[in-house]
Amino acid sequence: MTYALRRALTATATTGIVILAAAACSDDSTAEQAPATTSVSPAGQPRASASASASGSDRSSAMDIRLTIDGRPVDATLNDSPPASDFAELLPLTLEVEDFHQAEKIVDLPRRLSTSGVPEGAAPKAGDLGYYAPWDQLVLYYRDVPYADGIVILGHLANNRDIGRLTTASKVTIDTVR
Repeated sequence: MTYALRRALTATATTGIVILAAAACSDDSTAEQAPATTSVSPAGQPRASASASASGSDRSSAMDIRLTIDGRPVDATLNDSPPASDFAELLPLTLEVEDFHQAEKIVDLPRRLSTSGVPEGAAPKAGDLGYYAPWDQLVLYYRDVPYADGIVILGHLANNRDIGRLTTASKVTIDTVR
């Protein structure tokens, strides 16, 4: 089964489930309001979720992050989308990544990210950081990948020269830049 077909079939099957779950959890209040939630960071500190904002206009701006790929620092930026803000709440993370179709590194995240207000899919470019919603996976792209439903772009490496480091990566640590 081809890469695109596998992702399309998975996305199609889970899209219906996600729509049903979203409909069941919604109410008749404004669509941009979300309940405040608290999560525990990997360091054990409680944090307010990115969905605690009262409106989409209150979203934080882009955030600089640092990936350490097999011991070498690589700068990147998360965009200002709700899923990227939600991902930032999980940081710092140290992850063992696996190769997928000789185009990307993937790893399961500790929890599902919000996909509120994002397109149904994307066509990632080399250097993009993404989230594959149907499988709850962080994806680090080192090659361009065709459009697929369920892909959400979270950010991009700051320097395209660092893309090559992803091809051999096995361990990645991601943290905010202080």
